[in-house]
Amino acid sequence: MPQEEPLDVLIVGAGLSGIGAASALQRGCPGKRYAILEARDAIGGTWDLFRYPGIRSDSDMYTLGYAFRPWLDAKAIADGPAILDYVRSTAREHGIEPHIRYGHKVIGASWCSKQALWTVQARLNSGETRMLRARFLYLCSGYYSYDEAYRPRFEGEDGFAGRIVQPQFWPEDLDYAGRQVVVVGSGATAVTVVPAMTDRASHVTMLQRSPTYVVARPSRYRFAHRMRRLFPERLAYALTRWRVIGESMFLYWLARSKPQLVKQKIIEMAGQQLGSPEAAAAHFTPGYKPWDQRVCVVPDGDLFEAIRSGRASVVTDHIARFTRNGILLQSGRELAADLVVMATGLTLKLFGGATLVVDGRVIDPSRAMSYKGMMLSGVPNCALAFGYTNASWTLKADLTAAWVCRLLRHMDARGQAIAVAHRDPSVPEAPFLDFNSGYVERARHLLPKQGARKPWQVYQNYLRDLLTIRVGRIDDGVLRLGSKGGMP
Repeated sequence: MPQEEPLDVLIVGAGLSGIGAASALQRGCPGKRYAILEARDAIGGTWDLFRYPGIRSDSDMYTLGYAFRPWLDAKAIADGPAILDYVRSTAREHGIEPHIRYGHKVIGASWCSKQALWTVQARLNSGETRMLRARFLYLCSGYYSYDEAYRPRFEGEDGFAGRIVQPQFWPEDLDYAGRQVVVVGSGATAVTVVPAMTDRASHVTMLQRSPTYVVARPSRYRFAHRMRRLFPERLAYALTRWRVIGESMFLYWLARSKPQLVKQKIIEMAGQQLGSPEAAAAHFTPGYKPWDQRVCVVPDGDLFEAIRSGRASVVTDHIARFTRNGILLQSGRELAADLVVMATGLTLKLFGGATLVVDGRVIDPSRAMSYKGMMLSGVPNCALAFGYTNASWTLKADLTAAWVCRLLRHMDARGQAIAVAHRDPSVPEAPFLDFNSGYVERARHLLPKQGARKPWQVYQNYLRDLLTIRVGRIDDGVLRLGSKGGMP
């Protein structure tokens, strides 16, 4: 089989970020040859993988959706199938599908400065390996392992008479009608699964070690409907999107600048939703500040309504061990269970688990520094889609895709083949994410660093990134550009 000509851009991942990156490339760099490598056999990434009851976004679709394609569904907080259809229809309508190569799991990529090329190794479903070459590598493979969720083990599990499942690998044949269900966890997945399972389960208990901030929001955004009545589709969407961005940035600023005030308000609202300030104090009062971890959103207060109606309940305690008929807690209480759902979190994995090698040197991400939150020091011609932790993922992914196109056009105009940011040892380092969610804490030793000054800082601020990425200089004195033959 003759070797394929090098591609201009190789995108890894056909999820929300990858499809957005491909569309940006087609619009911003229409002459570029590209392909998307997707490990699975379908478009959609997270939204095709996760099939648990109630799967939905925890961000509004006006910002989780693409800037270039209006979200027209009535619901602002959408369910998984609607989001999956949005991603797939975007790929179809923008002619992206023919560029996707399914069943290609990227296991390694090696950069050669002499050729200014990446050689990417992909394992096919058949088990054979295929090599592809590209001038630019764009990693849109997300931040967690598709193959392994975080799953703590407990004494007595083998003797449990019921079934234990994980949301990430939800069994198609699972029938929980009339069952006593315990959902272990208190994050975004748990607060989604609990109300969704109450329609058929006998009772659902959310068992948490510690509380999470939970806020009820309407599933429909009235401002968006008003804008659609008054303005053309795209203008209405843009106005709604900017309104949501402004609101979310203000609320985040308020939470970080006046944490006690915001904490008190969130707990007060939870008490109103539950009809019990005592229940809010016991089960919805975290021991950390708002946005130290992500704030969970429940559409139309569905979690609170399920608890208020008696179909669901919350228990805050630690697991001592499993028993034959349920879970024994450290308090001595036993929770009866026919089914236990372990909504205990994700396992973080960078690059989709692929190994990156630059001129024979294996890249250790934990020793690299993030450049503008989009590249890693010492890794040429490679961008990463990594979204916000305090806002919708797609906001940053969209900006990154636009910046990649700017960079490619800049290089083409000057006959340059290599772009790399070298780490400045004088720049003090800080953790990549100022966030203490469990999946981040468990993997902090694997993450790159950020710097104490630009362009090494990760802002988690859409407006600052917008200015930097859309109008900031490409040749900023840190990003080095050069011709093939050697590292600039």
